[in-house]
Amino acid sequence: MEENSVPNNDVNNKISDNTNQSNFEEIKETTSEKVINKNEINSNLQNNSPPKVEIKNENVSPAKTTPNPKKELPIEKKPFQEFINIHLIPALIEEINQRGLEINNINLKNTNRPIAKDKCWVINCEIKGTCNFWLSFEKEDISSLKSISLSKPNQKPSIIESFLIDEKRITLKLIISRILQRLNGQKLIGVN
Repeated sequence: MEENSVPNNDVNNKISDNTNQSNFEEIKETTSEKVINKNEINSNLQNNSPPKVEIKNENVSPAKTTPNPKKELPIEKKPFQEFINIHLIPALIEEINQRGLEINNINLKNTNRPIAKDKCWVINCEIKGTCNFWLSFEKEDISSLKSISLSKPNQKPSIIESFLIDEKRITLKLIISRILQRLNGQKLIGVN
């Protein structure tokens, strides 16, 4: 009996060794297969072609998505001087020209407000043969207190009027429409 048990152990050890070796080879093949799959996937991603091999490795991270482009700031939120010089003045010139009038001079200066003589930002506009107006901003901010003064050509303004004091949201279109409304109200650019 003892003779039978020794060979059985040898057989069992050989079987166990064969099983371990075949398991090791399977693991080795699977691991190398994953590496091949990763490499193929990476090369396919670079070539913008779909992967040829099914992904077996769950550790591959998904492709990054590009973020949505940031919305551009509304023009009213841009810096004061940029808003005035790049958006308000050109739009105002266009509106006045559409009414058949011509602007001789229009500019933005940090100067004395007409009549009050306090220092603030002033848009001075001279409409040829029609009138002059001064739109004043107390601070370098379109939401700051504003006033407007009007005069006929070659005359000095005699009144300062508040401008857009009740409006919570100041927009380019609102400023232009209220300037035109004031000029029209004085019958300077049209009839009521």
